[in-house]
Amino acid sequence: MLQAIIQFSVRNKLIIGLLTLAWIIWGTIELIKLPVDALPDITSNQVQVITVSPTLGSLEVERLITFPIEQAASNIPGIREIRSISRFGLSVVTIVFEDGRDIYWCRQQVTERMSVVVDNIPKEAGSPELAPITTGLGEIYQYIVRPKKGYEDKYDLTELRTIQDWIIRRQLMGTPGVADVSSFGGKLKQYEVALEPSKLQSLGISLEQVFFSIGEE
Repeated sequence: MLQAIIQFSVRNKLIIGLLTLAWIIWGTIELIKLPVDALPDITSNQVQVITVSPTLGSLEVERLITFPIEQAASNIPGIREIRSISRFGLSVVTIVFEDGRDIYWCRQQVTERMSVVVDNIPKEAGSPELAPITTGLGEIYQYIVRPKKGYEDKYDLTELRTIQDWIIRRQLMGTPGVADVSSFGGKLKQYEVALEPSKLQSLGISLEQVFFSIGEE
């Protein structure tokens, strides 16, 4: 058989040359289309549940948020492992599924469990949210917002958090390839409206009208 192939190749040099040229062209085209990554992503399907709770310490985050989420998600079929991080003001639960599971099916299952566990988490502790579809290599950068030396007295924790949420985060979200920017730490700016019922009554304004006016703003 090998001898016949060699004889055919010797007698039909033109055909063999054309076939070889065609293979070289086809291989070059496929090589150009081949995706190349410096860090190839070999991680499995995973869904992250992030809960931001600025008022709780790490132990309270673990007890009130992380543990209930892990317990609620533990009976989802196809789970390979569940791991979590509980920090000051932040809970991150990563649910890893088998490779054969569809990522959208996995997110749907986690969403259904989270709708149940929300009732068991105190409202002031925060609300669990699903992170965008990312992999283990999705989180590429962490940074800290600090005032420039000499301006420490001008910017407190509330101002720094406001700058992060309303300036830095919005600019980063407009960067191609950025799915989400998660913020935690600092103090959230809040506005308190104190009402005097006697003055409202003298002006003929009800509490309902005040609530609607604030909501429209």
